[in-house]
Amino acid sequence: MSASRERDVTRAFVELASSLANGYDVVELLSGLTADCAHLLDVASAGLLLADGRGVLHVMAASSERTRQLEVFQVQRADGPCRDCYLDGAPVSAPDLHEETDRWPQFAPAALKAGFVSVHALPMRLRNHVLGALGLFGTTAGSLSPDDLSLGQALADVASVALVQDKATTDQKTVNEQLQTALTSRIVLEQAKGVLAQQGSLPMEEAFTVLRHYARDNNLRLTAIAEAVVSRRLPAQQLLDRVRVRRP
Repeated sequence: MSASRERDVTRAFVELASSLANGYDVVELLSGLTADCAHLLDVASAGLLLADGRGVLHVMAASSERTRQLEVFQVQRADGPCRDCYLDGAPVSAPDLHEETDRWPQFAPAALKAGFVSVHALPMRLRNHVLGALGLFGTTAGSLSPDDLSLGQALADVASVALVQDKATTDQKTVNEQLQTALTSRIVLEQAKGVLAQQGSLPMEEAFTVLRHYARDNNLRLTAIAEAVVSRRLPAQQLLDRVRVRRP
């Protein structure tokens, strides 16, 4: 590992540890974590799937809109590496999706069309319970190095810890309730992105950036801003005006 990459890894984990220790917005933390994956690992993008209490997978975070859409496709079609990773509770590796059309007849062509050629999925676990899967998407063929796989699993483990507020609980019902709270927060965020995208004629990815900048500028949680936009307690135009002022 190069010195610069080692510094980046250290910074990422220090920031994650600080967030976990000082209170955090789970949606923002996990969105940042997927961005860290794309920056620190030899991949182009990352997405995170989380299972609800019935075992149904949902998209919890993604480093790009393209990745989010592919993760949604994978969930809707019940076909893909992240789904298999969650069901088996074990890593799944596909160094070249051109060779995986029999394995994933719907996902592989869709991923290739989206520009992804390789994918690796890592399980998110809390003790013996599998919560979901972290998907790592590459635009070139090839396997991840052992170091990248270890680092990716460490980031997946951080995501698992972040999702459950009571780390010591062994009650599955309590865990499921906390996971559902996280999923509900993500749904509200997607609704707020939709409001901004429609009113401001923005791509969904830029709408998310507007929400995140506003939350950080005002030292507020991302989920709180999203809820305020959806309920119209915070006019969408106020956020859009702020981002226009920020632009040169």
